[in-house]
Amino acid sequence: MKKISLFALGLMFACNSSQKTVSDNTPTQKGPDVSITYASTITQDELKEHLYIYASDEYEGRETGEPGQKKAVAYLKAQYESMGIPAAKADGDYFQKVPLEVAGVPEGSITINNTTFPIGEDVLTFTMAQGNYKDVVYVGYGVEESTYSDYTGLDVNGKIVLIKAGEPINADGTYVVSGNDEKSVWGNMSEAMEKKSSLAVDKGAKGILYYDAQNFPRYKGYFDFMKTNDSGKMDLAGNASDEFLIMLNEKSATTIKKDIEANPTPENLVISLKLNVESGNEKVDSENVAALLRGTEKPNEYIVISSHLDHIGVSANGEINNGADDDGSGTVALLEIAEAFKTAADAGQGPKRSIVFLHVTGEEKGLLGSRYYTDMDPILPLDQTVANLNIDMIGRIDPKYAGDRNYLYLIGSDKLSTELHNLSEEVNKKYTNIEFDYTYNDENDPNRFYYRSDHYNFAKNNIPIIFYFNGTHADYHRPGDTPDKINYDLLENRSRLIFHTAWEIANRPDRLVVDKAAD
Repeated sequence: MKKISLFALGLMFACNSSQKTVSDNTPTQKGPDVSITYASTITQDELKEHLYIYASDEYEGRETGEPGQKKAVAYLKAQYESMGIPAAKADGDYFQKVPLEVAGVPEGSITINNTTFPIGEDVLTFTMAQGNYKDVVYVGYGVEESTYSDYTGLDVNGKIVLIKAGEPINADGTYVVSGNDEKSVWGNMSEAMEKKSSLAVDKGAKGILYYDAQNFPRYKGYFDFMKTNDSGKMDLAGNASDEFLIMLNEKSATTIKKDIEANPTPENLVISLKLNVESGNEKVDSENVAALLRGTEKPNEYIVISSHLDHIGVSANGEINNGADDDGSGTVALLEIAEAFKTAADAGQGPKRSIVFLHVTGEEKGLLGSRYYTDMDPILPLDQTVANLNIDMIGRIDPKYAGDRNYLYLIGSDKLSTELHNLSEEVNKKYTNIEFDYTYNDENDPNRFYYRSDHYNFAKNNIPIIFYFNGTHADYHRPGDTPDKINYDLLENRSRLIFHTAWEIANRPDRLVVDKAAD
């Protein structure tokens, strides 16, 4: 779609007239309750105006690091500037740079005893590896379990280790670890390499050469796919381990140790090993957007309200994934909640605790922006962060609720703080009367939504959270997730709920008690 004119937006505000509204669910004020006054500034019309811009074709699906995402963060910054809410960072910059990179296949070679192997043929690695070495410690199968250890009498600290696939076998053909004919995890094709590598690193190894003739073709196929399609995983830059792992086939492995196939006995090997492998990772420029409304009485205690600003961009066939619900709905809700708090502050009724309005990048790539904020560069101290209210998809209807629209899935409210859960329930009954569905809060729910949005990075740091979610639908991560399909009356009521909840947390005498342990 093209950029919508104000006249066209006016017509769109009349849409959804056939939908049952929920705005009448807000109870009549009984006595002074100023939060109702400020919650009423969160309106369908303003939510719609924001979203028809934010989820328009002009923003090209807001792919992390792409031009559309840059337009998105510029829009968010402009909104906070116009509201007069300052940046959360002390230097006045609304943008928190999040260093990202996309994994690419490395380039270079390794030379073993004067034989050079280019990366991608007889040797494989997905990380940088540099240096010249004169010895390698062969640790056989690299297994350590109970009374058995391939590391007995060996010092691998700061050294390169050579490990072969498989596990030790007794003379009668049974497996040493299991004591019977069943393989243990050490001999499992899909798990053993990670387990053995982790053990070697724990013992101080700086690099691993791993021989697995059976698994090598599978990893080579993945290497070739990445090289051809340029489709590596995005992660925080510098997040990779300093240690490296190089996979070997029979040709390269026997160059190091001729009898490696038949001989599992650990030993120190004297060889010439030259590693000249450069990273093929591509840097990605992206940023979180963070604004801060200072509290009047407890300015050094913070409530973080969050949503993710990115989406999945343009499909291979050129169709734009606008992400109106995911997470345009959460983004515009956050803008309106911020405006409501600022209106209160301008009237001399600002929150007692500070409110952080945090729009994070890279959620679709693995919760990267929120992980950077919590694990690497918290703009405000985590130990003074009272709660996180995370909004991710609140503008649509789960097919389960087609005939009963006024609902919302809540996840995580009771995981860390009983007080937060009870407060959430009480606020809803008092102001919005939404049916709370805790289906996805179940520890055994196979969807594991608790671990799949940005709140989790706060929860793992022992900060109480609530995740607000309308469930998935047929347009989830598809081009059909467009702003004309949003239920703006629901979006208004759900946004008001989150405002009221934040208001109560911000203005209660004491900070929430954390009475349960994080996972």
